[in-house]
Amino acid sequence: MARRLDCGRARRGPTGGSLSRARARHSRGARRSRAEDRAAGAPAAAARERPAAFIAASVSAPLTRLGLPKLWKYDKTRLWHFARHTVVPVVLRLAPSAAYGVERIPSDRGCVLAANHFSGIDHPLIGAFVPGITYFLAKSELFEVPVLGEALAWMGVISIRRGESDRDALRIARQHVRDGDVVCVHIEGTRQRLGYPGPIHTGGLMIAMQEGAPVVPLGLDTFGWSPKNRRRCALVFGEPIQLDHLSRNRSGYAEAGELVREEMVRLWRLAAEAAAAGLPPALPDGTRRNEPVSD
Repeated sequence: MARRLDCGRARRGPTGGSLSRARARHSRGARRSRAEDRAAGAPAAAARERPAAFIAASVSAPLTRLGLPKLWKYDKTRLWHFARHTVVPVVLRLAPSAAYGVERIPSDRGCVLAANHFSGIDHPLIGAFVPGITYFLAKSELFEVPVLGEALAWMGVISIRRGESDRDALRIARQHVRDGDVVCVHIEGTRQRLGYPGPIHTGGLMIAMQEGAPVVPLGLDTFGWSPKNRRRCALVFGEPIQLDHLSRNRSGYAEAGELVREEMVRLWRLAAEAAAAGLPPALPDGTRRNEPVSD
């Protein structure tokens, strides 16, 4: 009888207390297992969330290891010279363009080009007509695009994090201006989708004001351009604007923004008129058309 009672107990499931303890052990084990799985899968998850960065690291970096920069001996001037003889003809075939007033860019000191922004063709066109090296500020996301990101770095493009105060980028830009270079800033901060220059951000103007350098406003008419819509485009450069007399505070930067935007919009209208007129030899005010840089 005793043996049957013992066997009966053995056949019964665990009591309430032992069942609770078993479930608790199983729950803790499951949580540990899931945590370990998440940790092990973190790199893969990051790659899924930011595939461009993952691909860029695995595809574009080998281009440097292959020694491509040795073709221009790590000299940006050589690279720009090479690009003007190879890339610019293609750009101008895709976007028949003309520039006016390029001679207004100072040749004896650094400056900031303050341009509006409509299209992906804006940077190549500016680079085609402005002598020497133009140091553009570009959103950091572009540097994560395979091959493109490394090419931008080779050409001296400055990566800037949009929507936050990127002091490193501004420090680099200020040093270029101090060294006598041209730094180009799209002062609206992003492309405009409605065909009209938008409100501006004054961060780019701070570069010039803090270095005592002039701002050269630039109006571009490139809205609607695409590889399928190869419309005529025009660029009009304005006279340098010195902002030394303004305070280096919020009100001073705001006043600088109003001055520069007003001139930029005027130049954009001239550019639009020039493009509509078939890129004439001169603007109504006598400003002559410039040829692409050929150095």
